[in-house]
Order: sequence, then C-alpha cells, then structure tokens
Amino acid sequence: MDWGNVTAEDLIGALKEIDWTSPPRPLNEFFSKFTIPRSYSKWSSRLKCNLYYYRTNYFLLILLILGVACILRPLAILATALSALAIAFFNDSFAASFSEKVTRTVRRFSPHLAAKMRPPHMPVIRGHPSAKKSVYICGQPRLLFVLLFSAASFLLWYTSGSLLYVSWAHVISIFVTVLHASLRTPNLKARLNTFREEFRAVWRNYSEL
Repeated sequence: MDWGNVTAEDLIGALKEIDWTSPPRPLNEFFSKFTIPRSYSKWSSRLKCNLYYYRTNYFLLILLILGVACILRPLAILATALSALAIAFFNDSFAASFSEKVTRTVRRFSPHLAAKMRPPHMPVIRGHPSAKKSVYICGQPRLLFVLLFSAASFLLWYTSGSLLYVSWAHVISIFVTVLHASLRTPNLKARLNTFREEFRAVWRNYSEL
C-alpha cells in the first residue's frame, strides 16, 4: 500500500472499522529504530503507516499519560473513562463487542430484558439491505450512547474543575504519539501487515458481492 496516497479521511475510516482487540506490539519493536524523515511526503507516509500499525500501542500510551494526570483528580478519572467510551463507540467493532457483553450479562438476570436489547432487523430487498447499515448498542442507536456518555463526562469535567489540567495531558499524549509515529521507521513487518489487512478488506468486499 502506498501510504502517500492515503488521505486522512481514509485513515480515520480504516481505524473506525478495524478490530482494536488485537494485542499491542512488543516494546522492543515499538522502541526499535528512529530516523528523521527526509521529506514531507516520507513523513506523511510514515505517520499514517505507524498510526495504523501501532494503533493499540498509541491507545495504551494515551491512556497511561491520562492516567498519570488523573491520579490527583479522582472525578477526572471517571470523566476520562466516560469520554474514552464515548469516542470508542464510534468504532464499529468496539460498539458491537460492548453491546454483546452487556447483553450477555443482562441475560443472566433477565432474559426478557436481554431480548429487547437486540438490534432491530433491517428489511432486505432482492438480497440487499434497503438502507445503509446502522450500528446499534443494546438495541438503541449508537448516537444515543455517544450523547449520554458525552453528557455525563462533561458534567463530571465541570464539577471536578480539572478540565484544563487534563486538557494539557491530552495535548502531551497527542504530541508524544505524533512524535513517535513521525520518527519510528516502519519495519518490514508493518509493511507485510498492511498488505495482509488490505487483502482481507478486498476479500471481504468480494465475498459480499
């Protein structure tokens, strides 16, 4: 894959649909080799490649920095968790996994309630869905959960009075992520993994025809 031709919109779309449950890359690989890119095009290509390949590492790195910043702000920890969930709900794989785990837990205590938490069936016309696929969480539209968790996190941010403090932690975590992704030289494994993911995407689209 030529990462130089991949737009930011394409990268965000790929990160939205990709499975985030994969384990992080080993630390000896994550901190292996660093070089300064020679041109803007090489920097842009390297940045997008590393953000995609080390996505789990960067996610954990951001959580670590935010966790350290929230140690002295107990309410900020809960607010950060709610904010992270609200953002994570935009990932299709995470939303489906979260809904499945919650529904499975509820089923142990109330099978009748769990049955109501199933996503609605979409009508099918001539073998194809009549509308664009929508993501549901516990039987409700995903946007509802995003708004609820965002509102709850905003309330906690406001009452805790630590929004500015944690905002600096967000800036630092993003800066560290971009700095690492800019200087980390993509290895052969990253390129092979990219081609593998690209093949899976093509094969998935082919099988849906």
